[in-house]
Amino acid sequence: MFVDNALRDVAGAYNLKRLFVFRSAVIASELAATGLAVYLLAVELPLLPMLAVIAVYAVSNVILWLRIQNRPSASANEFFLHLVVDVIALAALLYFAGGSSNPFVSLFLLPLVIVAATLPKRYVWAMASVTLGCYTFLMLINVPLTQEMAVHGHASHGTHAGHAAPAGDFSLHVLGMWFSFLLAVGLILFFVVSMAEALRQRDQKLAEAREKNLRDEHMVSLGTLAAGAAHELGTPLATMAVLTKEMEQEYKGQPELVEKIEILRSQVDRCKATLGQISASAGQMKAESGHSEDVRSCLNHCISRWQELHPSTSIHVSLEGDEPVPSIVVDETLNQAVINVLNNAADASPEQIELNAMWSVAELRLEIRDFGEGLTAAALDALGKPFYTTKKDGHGLGFYLASEVVRRLGGEMNISNHPDGGALVNIRLPLQKLKTE
Repeated sequence: MFVDNALRDVAGAYNLKRLFVFRSAVIASELAATGLAVYLLAVELPLLPMLAVIAVYAVSNVILWLRIQNRPSASANEFFLHLVVDVIALAALLYFAGGSSNPFVSLFLLPLVIVAATLPKRYVWAMASVTLGCYTFLMLINVPLTQEMAVHGHASHGTHAGHAAPAGDFSLHVLGMWFSFLLAVGLILFFVVSMAEALRQRDQKLAEAREKNLRDEHMVSLGTLAAGAAHELGTPLATMAVLTKEMEQEYKGQPELVEKIEILRSQVDRCKATLGQISASAGQMKAESGHSEDVRSCLNHCISRWQELHPSTSIHVSLEGDEPVPSIVVDETLNQAVINVLNNAADASPEQIELNAMWSVAELRLEIRDFGEGLTAAALDALGKPFYTTKKDGHGLGFYLASEVVRRLGGEMNISNHPDGGALVNIRLPLQKLKTE
């Protein structure tokens, strides 16, 4: 989210730079058109108010240039407001130059096209309302062209020939221009907005695909490292298993020491079993390597496996849902993900933790809570990124791997602070990919 906002702000700053160039060209064109009309075509115009409007517009452009120099980013709202200023400045100039009968009234389309090509749809509708409102205002209220100004135009030929155009025809012409402008606005809204929206959706999908590709590459790298580690750990674990078995025979007369050796050997056996599961399931599909089991039994089995590793931690379990309980194909990676989250909870709260599971025919929800100190805002934002950890001896992979497993199965996992203290992990998992049917 923060990355997307930053990219939008950078794009807004780039649009402001282009707007500065656009405004500079418009100001030069306005001055040139005014001078041409007054000195070459001898058209009488209220120069003082028109030059005042152009001067204020130029000052706003200078302010825009200073704004670009001081801040490297800009929001969509700011860019839109600058374009509204452009529309108002144009409307003020046209007010003193005949209003909607001025041929330059079509310039109202330029800000609308810019908004349609660069901003979301809501800004396009807002700009369409602003431009239509200004156009309608200029139809009703403006400083009309005087007869002396008209003498130098095309109307003078009709007057001298005795065929002056009736006022009603000119009003019909202005009304037709308004409907033409309305039609142009409609076309821009329909075609340009559709194309711009399609481009934005394409860019968003490309960004999501790139992000997914990076995550998948990271997971492949971690999987390669895990396979190498499994291969390297096989020999030392076998050696430890042999040594612990010999130590049990050697220290039979010391029950307390033998009990500790048995615990050590059980942990070694568990490590060997985990490595064996990695080797057995590598490259196999879930339906080939797993087995069918209902959700309640699967969760009970997963909890019992975790409890063997943390016998001193009390866990309060609540399992409830629709009957009959849906059956799924057991995914070992999902079991390991749940165990990783339980391990993190036990590390934060060694005395007790909670697990609440709710399921329906289509979905499984898990809530895992610890009773520790909770997490800081920085930790909440960073958790889920590889190699980030809040523990002194942690590796920063448990929560990341768990979230990636849940994401691969079409679910989502998030963490927050519980209102009564401690951290709370919520897992929502659709059962469609795990169902046996």
